[in-house]
Parts: sequence; C-alpha cells; structure tokens
Amino acid sequence: MERKKLIECAIRARDFAYAPYSRFKVGAAILTREGKVFSGCNVENSSYGLTICAERVALFKAVSEGYRSFKAIAVVGDVSEFVPPCGACRQVLREFSSDMLVVMGNVSGDFVERKLEELLPLAFKLER
Repeated sequence: MERKKLIECAIRARDFAYAPYSRFKVGAAILTREGKVFSGCNVENSSYGLTICAERVALFKAVSEGYRSFKAIAVVGDVSEFVPPCGACRQVLREFSSDMLVVMGNVSGDFVERKLEELLPLAFKLER
C-alpha cells in the first residue's frame, strides 16, 4: 500500500477520535506485513492517565486479531504540522518491529517519514 493511502486511512480514523478534553484529534493506520490495515483514533478519559493514543489503538486492534509483524504506521493529528508518535507509543510499536516505517502526516495529506529506530534509538527490549 502506498503511503498516501495509509495517510488517508489515518485521516478517516481521526474523525472518530474521542477528545473532549484536549480537543486534539489523532488518527492512525498500521499496515501489516500481510497487507492488512488497521486504524485507530485517540480515546481520552477524564482521568487522563487512562487515555490511549491512536497509534496504540490501531496496533492493539491488529495484535488482537493475530497480526504481529508490521511494515508501516501513519499518524495524523488535527493540525497542519506533522505529528510524531509519543514516547510511550514508540516503545509499544518497537515491541513488534524496529524497522517499521513511521509516516507522519498532516490534515492536508502531506507527510514525512522516518524509521521507528530513528525515532527511538536504543529502545528498551528484553531478548526472548
């Protein structure tokens, strides 16, 4: 799947964000090695600590359906700037792939991309 289409999936997912506190809507779409796409949006909670980011929603949906290997993830915020995943999401994504491509888009569909390893060098990882 081309990156532009992955960004479009993330933009659509952003429409479903539940962000009554920050009003910062985020959408994400993750591409499995098998070519399947799972999307997610941020879901906030009044206790803040229970809020979950769009990236982790997309990833957990995919993992819950048996997918554990990923090629790319697209992230789009409700702003004109490119929105990178937060530190917690980077660590969770790294659990499944160090060479995942992270495509950071904006509401206009423009994007920049980096390897996850570039965004989280020296990530914590238990060897199994």
